[in-house]
Amino acid sequence: MPRRRVVTKRGILPDARYGDKLLSQFINSVMRQGRKSIAEAVCYGALDVIQQKQNTDPLKVFHSAVDNVRPMVEVKSRRVGGASYQVPVEIRASRRIALALRWIRTAALSRAGRSMQEKLAAELMDAANRTGSSIKKREDAHRMAEANKAFAHYRW
Repeated sequence: MPRRRVVTKRGILPDARYGDKLLSQFINSVMRQGRKSIAEAVCYGALDVIQQKQNTDPLKVFHSAVDNVRPMVEVKSRRVGGASYQVPVEIRASRRIALALRWIRTAALSRAGRSMQEKLAAELMDAANRTGSSIKKREDAHRMAEANKAFAHYRW
C-alpha cells in the first residue's frame, strides 16, 4: 500500500467474441500458467454447450449465474481481547464479482464429468437456476454471517 499516491485500478479489455468485460474477467480467472488461448477455448466452448442445450443467449445465462452466486456479506476474523470473533462485513462490488467467478470456477473443477467445457457449462446452467455447489457456497457464507450477527458491533 503506497504512502503517496492512490493506486489506480487497471482497466480490463472486453473479450474477443462477445465484447463483454465480465466474461473477459472470467476467462482470466480460468486461465492457468498464462495459457489464455486454452482458457478462451474452454470458456467459449462452455458457452457453445449452453447455446446447444438451452437454445438461449449464453451470455445472459452467464450473467444470471454470476448475479446469483455473488455474495452480499462475508465473515472476517477479528481478534478482541484474546478471543477471535467472526465478524460479518459487507463486501465491496469488485470483491463480490471476484468471489463469484472464483466459486463458479472451483465448483466446475470439482465436478465429475467429461471435459472442462461441459463441467463449466453445467455449473453455469445450475447457477443460473439457483442450484449447484457455487450457490451452496454463497448460502453457506450468508448463513455464517447471519449466525454471527451478534458480533457485528466489532466491525472496524
